[in-house]
Amino acid sequence: MARTVLPHGSDGHVLLLDSIAEILPEDAGWLVISGSHGGISAAQFAVAVQLRGCFLNDAGLGKDNAGIAGLALLAYPAAAYSHSSARIGDAADAWANGILTHINAAGRAAGWRDGQSVQDAAAMLRQLRPV
Repeated sequence: MARTVLPHGSDGHVLLLDSIAEILPEDAGWLVISGSHGGISAAQFAVAVQLRGCFLNDAGLGKDNAGIAGLALLAYPAAAYSHSSARIGDAADAWANGILTHINAAGRAAGWRDGQSVQDAAAMLRQLRPV
């Protein structure tokens, strides 16, 4: 599993995690792009850490929208990107090619919209006041 810090902007706080299970308490305040699905079991890892924002794979939604059900658990901006825009389990591909399909309330309040790229949404969030 890859854990990569991107040299992006003045704060450099963009973290690529192939699996959200790799998140650490010291990642609080970072913007995380993960290759994991956005289901409840995956989002529970992200609930424990107050991130600046989080992007997860929609995993094709699945039965009862299970692939994105975890977005509602996150109090900070979070979104799912399309499984057809980036490979599941590959955060670098999500960063390079991810297109948003589902956004939680905090993400919508930050100005994110369906069809936006992960990089564009991340740039918008980074312009807001830091956590």
